[in-house]
Amino acid sequence: MTARTKWLLIVALAVVAVGATVAVGVFAWLQYQGRAGAPSAVETGAPGDWASGDRIVFRNTAIGQGYGLVGSVPLGDPSGARSLTGVACDRVDATATEFDCLRSERGIVPTYTGTVYANDGTQLAQWPIPGIPSRTRFSPDGSLLATTAFVTGHSYASVGFSTETVIRRADGTSLGNLEDFALIIDGAPVAPVDRNLWGVTFIDDNRFYATAGTGGKTYLVQGDIAARTLTSVVEGVECPSLSPDGTRIAFKRVTAGTGVTTHWTPAILDLASGAISLLPETRSIDDQIAWLDEKTVMYGMPRDGAPGDTDVWSVAADGSAQPAVLIEHAWSPSVVRGK
Repeated sequence: MTARTKWLLIVALAVVAVGATVAVGVFAWLQYQGRAGAPSAVETGAPGDWASGDRIVFRNTAIGQGYGLVGSVPLGDPSGARSLTGVACDRVDATATEFDCLRSERGIVPTYTGTVYANDGTQLAQWPIPGIPSRTRFSPDGSLLATTAFVTGHSYASVGFSTETVIRRADGTSLGNLEDFALIIDGAPVAPVDRNLWGVTFIDDNRFYATAGTGGKTYLVQGDIAARTLTSVVEGVECPSLSPDGTRIAFKRVTAGTGVTTHWTPAILDLASGAISLLPETRSIDDQIAWLDEKTVMYGMPRDGAPGDTDVWSVAADGSAQPAVLIEHAWSPSVVRGK
């Protein structure tokens, strides 16, 4: 084969690869448009009511008009009519006055952003994120937020996934990538090249919990923004969520399998005693669990036989009741109590 022929072959392969990428992007965009264009599968209320009173804020996944938009239902009536905003997000968290939106901008070449909006839809801050949105959380006082995005890979079961987790002020100002914090495991400073950090839950406006993964193990770590440290607390805790009273951590625990066959079971860690109890959920839960109230946790689950659709489920934090659907056609829930 001559040099000219080799170069022609390389160019041809490149053209085919670019064409395939464009085709995948167009197909994904058409799928999204199809989901969003049909009549909604759920009852919706007045958009202006979405930010009033005590409520559960979430991403609407009902097929049809409103698909992907941020919405809410009254905290006291989760199965009632939902009110939707005009803002589409992949992951969302909210306070009484604003909400944080991680979004995939669909197109031939997708882009990814984090945005803070006022409840009326006014954009307050925006920044790029490096890949597929994964997790976001506000601090209790709303002054800080954390975002996690996949740099490579599409789920925690993917081989070779990598994450970027950044803490910011609510105005978008970065306070640092967690990979730049000093990592201390079992009392010793370590600097593994394979470490990943994800799933922040705030204690206050300086301290937080997160997951650190390295060497095939995961650790619950406590972070200190001022000191820029991450200190291990216990092994085997992923995607922590601090209870409203600050005494327990809800999380997902590996109970079977590895890699793509990993099975996660929701669990509760008592911070005072160190005791861990598994909750009565037989399905694998790949989500950052949220607290509905002091006695109940909630999480998202894919809906069987409905690609792109999900439900939010709840289960008693003491394991005294079986899981039940809390909000149909919903994802990424958080509780907001109105002022």
